[in-house]
Amino acid sequence: MNKIYSVITGTGSYIPENIISGDHFLNASFFDNGIKLDKENSEIINKFSEITEIVERRYVDANQINSDIATIAAQRAIESAGIDKESLEHIICCHNFGDVREGSNRMDMLPALAAKVKQMLEIENPDCVAYDIIFGCPGWVQGVIQADYLIKSGDAKKVLVIGSETLSRIIDPHDRDSMIFSDGAGAVIFEGQEAEEPTGIVAHKSQTFASHASLLTMGNSNNPDEKNGNTYLKMNGRKLYEFAVINVPQVVKKAIDKSGVPLEQIKTVFIHQANGKMDNAIMKRLFKLYDLDAVPDNLVPMTISWLGNSSVATIPTLIDLVLNDKVEGYKITTGEYAVFASVGAGMHINAVVYKF
Repeated sequence: MNKIYSVITGTGSYIPENIISGDHFLNASFFDNGIKLDKENSEIINKFSEITEIVERRYVDANQINSDIATIAAQRAIESAGIDKESLEHIICCHNFGDVREGSNRMDMLPALAAKVKQMLEIENPDCVAYDIIFGCPGWVQGVIQADYLIKSGDAKKVLVIGSETLSRIIDPHDRDSMIFSDGAGAVIFEGQEAEEPTGIVAHKSQTFASHASLLTMGNSNNPDEKNGNTYLKMNGRKLYEFAVINVPQVVKKAIDKSGVPLEQIKTVFIHQANGKMDNAIMKRLFKLYDLDAVPDNLVPMTISWLGNSSVATIPTLIDLVLNDKVEGYKITTGEYAVFASVGAGMHINAVVYKF
């Protein structure tokens, strides 16, 4: 008997044109625990790149806001799918800070970004329901899981899931960890398709470790002299690294085991682009859970070195780039299995097993 599966039919992304190299931070004043760092900025920047593998990141133009770039990615996904935009039944926009304008730290989340995107796409159909998900960096993967529930329930046939963020607007210029963050948007359309054999989304798993929520939160500037009342994105990098390396592999394994797909059949892992070394450590630990010592070559496409960490946008952007042959050494073949996996504020971890 045929079952309904959630299948990717279109992808799109928006990568800002402003390339921000390490030189951008040469004149910054970095503080730690309220004390100005006495090292040369060039040394701080080089050490940062060595630890994270991030060399460049992207920032949006001064006149752009999050809903703008989300709309661009969404339009490209609609064109890629070749569908009538009025046939969309849900738009799920995954982000964490809403629209933040240049020169401001104020977050605008009302109306929902998904509603703003629907308006800018000029979709008139009132049965196209638009709402947001705030779920940290794993937001887009969680949006995909929500889309799967909608489609498999029979309540929707076409769902647009967007991940979009402008982290450059909410980072502390006095915090060296801010060099991790970037801007960008990615969008994917999922459609319900009947099939005898599993295809598209075959399994998923999510977990929330709220006892570790303080690892990534909002806080004051590292500079004790700043009195503007702004709050900024803050993380405990070392503890977050340890948490992710221990817990993410466990959640990914639960999703893979739930799917019944042998590990060796997983040909691509689209992992949240948070920190290059951390992602590599997560993959090594995952394979150790299966008593394997080596991670296969060309399993994990990476864009962290030139795109940085754009939170919810990293995975949909990466999928769009790989499907369009824009990541050297990676190509998706029909029938192959992949994993989407992320970790972030909450602390949330999630994973999806997908068959192309």
